[in-house]
Amino acid sequence: MAVALLDAEDIRRGLVRISHEIVERNKGCQGLMLVGIRTRGVPLAQRLACCLREIEQREVPVGVLDVRPHRDDRAPDEAVREESDMPQGVDQQTVILVDDIIYTGRTARAALDALMHYGRPGQVQLAVLVDRGHRELPVRPDYVGRNIPTAREEWVVVHLHEVDGCDEVLLTKRG
Repeated sequence: MAVALLDAEDIRRGLVRISHEIVERNKGCQGLMLVGIRTRGVPLAQRLACCLREIEQREVPVGVLDVRPHRDDRAPDEAVREESDMPQGVDQQTVILVDDIIYTGRTARAALDALMHYGRPGQVQLAVLVDRGHRELPVRPDYVGRNIPTAREEWVVVHLHEVDGCDEVLLTKRG
């Protein structure tokens, strides 16, 4: 049985708040680049770019980062075709990695490894829609849509319209 935690309006409000926090912390959008972590981080990064454009009247480039080849839980002989797409180099840019959920921190670590293949950013920040806790690595997001404390046997599922046909965040039991 799944329990709805966030609906479409909650997600929208969280992204608008994150956008304002990004503008405030970075004193605007100059030199920013959003990089969505495949799969659901990509539409979230695109939505943030739209919010930032509305706030600052400035386009912020959006890249796509596939972290699968850099994950530490991938079988060594598993062949993975990387599907990243960066619109420009990241050298000296403030890169904001965007993902749907942060849990153990392993995806964020893999994203940092993958990002370094595209250059040396001036700074890297992390934005997530949901922080569910239980970190295994010393990784902390800079921007969080919603903190949702969970038990380890629970699972947070994010559905986004661009991928799943609807916007919602659900809590389920691992089964």
